[in-house]
Amino acid sequence: MGTASFLTRARHLLRTQNQLVRECLAELLSTFLLILITLSGSAQTVTSFETKGNLLTSYLAGALAVMVGIYTGGGISGAHMNPAFSLAMCLMEQFPWWKFPIFVVVQTLGSFMSAGTVYILYYGMEEQHWAREPHGGSGVASLTDMLCLWPPDAIWHYSNGTLTVSGPRETASIFATYPADYVSIANGFLDQVIGTGVLVLGVMGILDNRNKGVPKGLEPVVVALLVLSIELSMGSNCGCPMNPARDFGPRFFTYVAGWGPEVFRWVEGRG
Repeated sequence: MGTASFLTRARHLLRTQNQLVRECLAELLSTFLLILITLSGSAQTVTSFETKGNLLTSYLAGALAVMVGIYTGGGISGAHMNPAFSLAMCLMEQFPWWKFPIFVVVQTLGSFMSAGTVYILYYGMEEQHWAREPHGGSGVASLTDMLCLWPPDAIWHYSNGTLTVSGPRETASIFATYPADYVSIANGFLDQVIGTGVLVLGVMGILDNRNKGVPKGLEPVVVALLVLSIELSMGSNCGCPMNPARDFGPRFFTYVAGWGPEVFRWVEGRG
């Protein structure tokens, strides 16, 4: 009885009638879940040396994460989860321009938080933790040293304790996408314009009532299949991020977490 009463009071205290706040919270949560599942799929593949995942399972995780995100926040914020989609909705006059920068900030924040969660989930201290020896100079790693109470985990084990952006044991690609060695800046830009354009056009077509209708409630499933088809067909050049928030939020996290400024540099022959 006491627990039920406490939960009832908590719901009343946390409930808000402000529509913008509700939309921002829904967008934050849906984006957080999208990027959390996406990055976790990548982390599991990379840190297990592809024994517990591969490129296809990573793509499936990302596509299914889109479905989860839409089901979570679609009824409140629309679950854009992507600044490019928010921009397209503004251009189509289906979303007010004044909300656009707010949603971009919220989406990027959700992506940053997801990267931090995956870092905590997969980053371990190995023997250095138990010997109380610090890892390195980054503030996030130092904080994790103080808070970590678990045995060796994946990123630390896989990278031998070195957070790198390039080389055979690099781990930065768990969080952000990097172009293939042969891709130029111009071709990488074109790759993302085309891939993101197909995504936005496909979603618009799925949601257009004048087209063949998707059974009500199954729209997120069809959007997830659309994302999977793009990943399987256009992912080789740049990893198919198709989402500025999905890329910048985790990339900025890797910058502050110890990977350094190289995460923002294009280097020919990085791999």
